[in-house]
Amino acid sequence: MTVWHVNTWGTVFLDVAPDMRLAAEAARIEAVKATGAVPAECGPEYVNAPARGCFRVVDFHALYPKGADDWEGKPAGFEGRRTVERQDVFGEMLAQAARARRPAPLSPGQIAMGRFFRDLHERHACAGLRCSSVEAMPGGSGGTAAGFMDAVLADRARLDVLRARLSDTPAPKLRAVRPSKRGSRVSITTRALVEAVCLRQMHLDAVLRAHGWTVKGETRKAARQALALGLDALMGPLRGRGITAKHFGDGPVSIWSAA
Repeated sequence: MTVWHVNTWGTVFLDVAPDMRLAAEAARIEAVKATGAVPAECGPEYVNAPARGCFRVVDFHALYPKGADDWEGKPAGFEGRRTVERQDVFGEMLAQAARARRPAPLSPGQIAMGRFFRDLHERHACAGLRCSSVEAMPGGSGGTAAGFMDAVLADRARLDVLRARLSDTPAPKLRAVRPSKRGSRVSITTRALVEAVCLRQMHLDAVLRAHGWTVKGETRKAARQALALGLDALMGPLRGRGITAKHFGDGPVSIWSAA
């Protein structure tokens, strides 16, 4: 059914029939639900949740006897079920590279550092006193509260060290792209790039668009290289002439020492 309306200024316009609007809204809701659908082989315990975001389906494997003295790996899910594993922005980068049969854009160490930076930031941002009353704390003393606050302050100090290693100047790899090539005169700093990807889980294309840059092969490559260098900077400087191990915490080569 077609419905015509006339507004107060005498303008006649066409309105979609109510049943068509309801059908369009139902189709939109079904499309949203489909984005959170979980494969049936994962079991009924997983609910459809569009807010879950990107995920992949994996199998847990275990060794089972094969013959008298041999073993073989087989899926070990309960009743043959598979498992849903949520993916962050780094997992999506690896998945996209695997689908395109390209090498991984970041090394395992760089990805681990980016995730550690994100987890540390989230833990510190969500920190809060469990209870304002000393009597309600375990043991009725202030020892637990003091230890908790010491941990919060330690996380803050670690974040300060990491943020100090990120430059507020334009990333060299991105600065090398001429404004005529990137379509914008806005520069992207190393800190802005690393924090956008690690803390806000933005893809590199989204970071480029947010700064008005043109998304194409040259700018994507420069952004990947700048992100890799920024994550290397988060790890801290290398000591000595060779590559040394980086320890998270106290130690002779702690990443929390001054750069």
